[in-house]
Amino acid sequence: MIDINESVMQFLLAFVVVGPLLGAAAALLPAPPGLKGKSPEQAVLRHGVTVTGAVLAAAIVLVLGFDHDHPSKMQASTDISWIPALDVRVHLGIDGISLPLLVLTALLTFLCALYSYFKMPAGPTPKAFVALLLVLESGTLATFAVLDLLLFFLAFEMVLVPMYFLIARWGGEGRAEAAWKFILYTLLGSVVMLLGLLLIGLSAGTFDMVALATDNGRSLTTSVQVIAVLAIGIGLAVKTPMWPLHSWLPDAHTAAPTVGSVLLAGVLLKMGTYGFVRILLPVAPDGFHTFAPYLAAFAVVGIIYGSLACLALAKRGAKGDLKRLIAYSSVGHMGFVLLGIASTTPTGVNGALFANIAHGLITGLLFFLVGALKDRTGTTDLDTLAAETGAALYGKAPRLGGLLAFAAVASLGLPGLAGFWGEMLALFGAFDPHDDLSRPAFLTFMAIAAFGTLLTAAYMLIVVRRVCMGAVPQETPQLTDVRTYEFAAWTPLVALTVVAGLWPKTLLGLTDPAVQQLLAGGTR
Repeated sequence: MIDINESVMQFLLAFVVVGPLLGAAAALLPAPPGLKGKSPEQAVLRHGVTVTGAVLAAAIVLVLGFDHDHPSKMQASTDISWIPALDVRVHLGIDGISLPLLVLTALLTFLCALYSYFKMPAGPTPKAFVALLLVLESGTLATFAVLDLLLFFLAFEMVLVPMYFLIARWGGEGRAEAAWKFILYTLLGSVVMLLGLLLIGLSAGTFDMVALATDNGRSLTTSVQVIAVLAIGIGLAVKTPMWPLHSWLPDAHTAAPTVGSVLLAGVLLKMGTYGFVRILLPVAPDGFHTFAPYLAAFAVVGIIYGSLACLALAKRGAKGDLKRLIAYSSVGHMGFVLLGIASTTPTGVNGALFANIAHGLITGLLFFLVGALKDRTGTTDLDTLAAETGAALYGKAPRLGGLLAFAAVASLGLPGLAGFWGEMLALFGAFDPHDDLSRPAFLTFMAIAAFGTLLTAAYMLIVVRRVCMGAVPQETPQLTDVRTYEFAAWTPLVALTVVAGLWPKTLLGLTDPAVQQLLAGGTR
């Protein structure tokens, strides 16, 4: 790693958060004549690639300048008073918990912008599309970088409007209903969450997340903690999404354009689980322990429910939509994340954070691949794919079929790939939960979740068999295999899935010290 001045690190983090907003404003301006290229539309799409590329480069430099010997320490910190009367501050910083999520967001947004440059979804002007994409990136990055409860809430809400419009204006069939369902669910959850955040801030006398984490709930009564955890937890659970608050997700994914689905699954779902780890675990530990068994119970129900829904969609004659199936699989995978968090042990929380990153990489790749399949065949209906295109991707488009099979086995948790470690550590966390929690109850949750991994393997292998295998009918034309721009957009996700699977210490070495300190009483 390289030695970078702290003031430079502060500037880079501020640029990562604010840069996309400035880029969004610039995207709405007329393109200078010399930069228009073949058309103004091409210029604005190129602008999106440039801005997201610059943000990704800044995030990579942040990784290089990060003090990996002290990942539990808040680094690149900026702390400026904003609203003195409420003690609200513009407080930014990163540690081993937030840094991987920051880089994941920057990477996925850049890959989405690159993909859109060559395959812009049908809809209104590209200017609005690029501007919304950049506002979405800024809000998500800010969520992982801010250290003030009210700023966290503002950043958390900032992503709702651009995602709503991406679904409503550039989505497919049923997009209007799906977009309304998405924003209504998340807004209602956010109202309750705001009340919980205000209760904590006003009761403790500060909204600073570092100070609150260091205090470790000592300035909050147990009743205040219980009420706050319930209120904030509902808002975070909607975004996660936790069963039974998940019903907006399948519709949103099915209707969203490809890049919308990638960002929704790869980034937005992580905001909810990040809030559990960053806010509820250290700030209100007594209140969280009260609800931890219930959180674990909802998590394992979500694991089984999501898997059974996927099996129902995958069977022959069900007219199951492949995008909808992957959306339900996300409900199951995020159940493992919640189970790890509910154990309130370093092992379980590290597993949850690892599973977060793995899910972002693998499910992002899956949605890219399904989007490409729809572009080639005009459908994501599993029965139509298996019957008309005989799918047989191994014979018709072997690289595309191979990538789909790779993403499927990574999603089911094949050892050696990223999906394995997070789920395994979450199960270990449930095997030996925090001393305040009932071990027999968590052993039961662990057994149910372990059964869920078998169901996951079943539906993923059914999808691979139906879409990738089979004889190629002579009269059926070949499908276009992976194009160059698709190869460029997908290769980083494949490579990182393998690297995280073979060398999990690259991620666990960052998260573990920060988690240990967070559970022990805050971050410095």
